[in-house]
Amino acid sequence: MSSKVVLRVALIAGGTSSEREVSLKGARTVESALIELGHRVEFFDPAVDLLRLAQRASDFDVAFLVLHGKGGEDGTIQGFLELLGIPYQGAGVLGSALAMHKGLSKKLYSLAGLPVPKGETFKKSFSSSQEMLDYAKGIGFPIVVKPATHGSSIGMSIVEDEKGLLQAIDLAFSYDEEVLIEEYIKGREITGGILEDKPLPLVEIVVKESTYFDYETKYTPGKADELCPAPLDEKLTKKGKSYALTAHKALHLRHYSRTDMILKENEFYVLETNTIPGMTETSLLPLAAKVAGYSFKDLVQKLLELALNKP
Repeated sequence: MSSKVVLRVALIAGGTSSEREVSLKGARTVESALIELGHRVEFFDPAVDLLRLAQRASDFDVAFLVLHGKGGEDGTIQGFLELLGIPYQGAGVLGSALAMHKGLSKKLYSLAGLPVPKGETFKKSFSSSQEMLDYAKGIGFPIVVKPATHGSSIGMSIVEDEKGLLQAIDLAFSYDEEVLIEEYIKGREITGGILEDKPLPLVEIVVKESTYFDYETKYTPGKADELCPAPLDEKLTKKGKSYALTAHKALHLRHYSRTDMILKENEFYVLETNTIPGMTETSLLPLAAKVAGYSFKDLVQKLLELALNKP
C-alpha cells in the first residue's frame, strides 16, 4: 500500500489508566505523522468517546491505538474494535490480555524456554502480608515489587528489607488488586523491538541517576541514554533479538512489540513485553526502527498497513 492512499483513521488515545498523559503525548506525535502522510484523522478518547466511536464506526478504515495500561493494552479496547469491525494495529484481544498480566506472561516466557527472574503474583483478597514476606525471604533481598497489570514502572519499588517490602506492597496494591514479587537482577537494561514479526536493533538504556528505568526517568529528557544498536558482541546481539522474538510469539502477539530484558553475565532475563510501545519520536521502539531504516512516518505507515493487511 502506498501512502498516497488516503485512509480514514480513528486515532485512539487517552483513556482512564495511570498512563493517560503518556498516551496523549504519543498521540500528538502520531497525529502529526498521519496528517503529513495525507491521511484523514479524527481523535477519540475512550474516557469519553466510546459511544461516538461506535456510532461512527463505518466512517473509518482503520484505528491507530496509542493507549497504555488498563483499558488500552489489556484487550478491552481491542475487543471493542473487533465488535465494531474496525481493523487496528498491534496485539489482538488474547495477546493483549496475556502480555498485560506480568504473572501470566512470566509463565508463558518460561514455557517458551526464556530465562526469567524468580517471582510470583499475589492477590490482595487472598494473600496475607506474612505469606508475601515469607516468599520474599525465600528469594532473598533485594526484591522488586510491582502491580501485576501496570506499565511505565508505575507503582514499582526495589526494596532492601522487610520494612521496605511491606511499604512497597501497599504502594503496588494502591494501583492493582494483584502484585508481582520477584527477585532483583542487577545488570544492563536491554530492550528488543519487533516489527512485522522481525527483530529490530537492540537498545541499551543507561540510567544516569535512578536505580532503574522508572517513570520519571522514562519520560524526562536527559535522565537516561539510549544506545542503539546496543553495544553488544554479535553472539549476544543475536541471542537478545531471538529472545525478543520468542517472547513476542509466546504471548501470541502480532505486528509489533517491545520486550524489556536484563543482561547479566552473558544471559538475558526477560521482564515484560509492551504491546503498544511508546510512540513519540524519542521513544525506544521508534528509535530502533530509525536505526533499521524507518523514519517515524515510515513506521506509522507500516503499522497502518499491517493493521489492514495482516489481521
